Amino acid sequence: MSKSFLLPEALDHYVCAVVTRETPVAQALREETARMPMHVMQISPDEAAFLAQLVRMQNARRVLEIGTFTGYSALAMAQALPDAGRLFACDISREWTDIARRYWREAGVEQKIELRLAPALETLAAMLNEGMAATFDLAFIDAEKTEYDAYFEACLTLLKPGGVMAFDNMLWSGAVADPSVCDAETLALRALNLKLRDDQRVDACMLTIADGVMLARKK
Repeated sequence: MSKSFLLPEALDHYVCAVVTRETPVAQALREETARMPMHVMQISPDEAAFLAQLVRMQNARRVLEIGTFTGYSALAMAQALPDAGRLFACDISREWTDIARRYWREAGVEQKIELRLAPALETLAAMLNEGMAATFDLAFIDAEKTEYDAYFEACLTLLKPGGVMAFDNMLWSGAVADPSVCDAETLALRALNLKLRDDQRVDACMLTIADGVMLARKK
């Protein structure tokens, strides 16, 4: 989500435009994406800054992103990675990720990013077959909402102990708290929120940033 649904517009603008640090390349990418029909799929500047800070706080070397769109979140995390760091970006759209690669190149981080174009579950299965289990420090999940639970299970195997998953859109513009909303995406997110709360394999907490970011740390 390109802005927080929880904050009044003026306060959201203050957070994103005034007190959030953003590079000129990132700003240009965000502004180009904002003119696209699917612009609401882009995360907000404050969420991008949060993801970059997670990379630094985890001292991450290997990051997995499920759902890349035009590359704004990947750009933020790749800029926070050390020179030898690696980000694996998973998406299905050549059109969207061609925009991403143009900006990654301009920002000088393209060599840190490996783009894999295929349905995410296929990519995650391939990674496990390639021996990547327990090699990732951080995973950012922002793709098909009905597949979030499957992404969680795959990422739990791909992450190192102590690794962190960040799930976007877990409040779903408030729909998860409205029992009258019963579409497939809302039901999937509502169920995963409860699963993560109770799953003894992880420590989880909900952050009310943007559209709700659930953090789950692998024990």
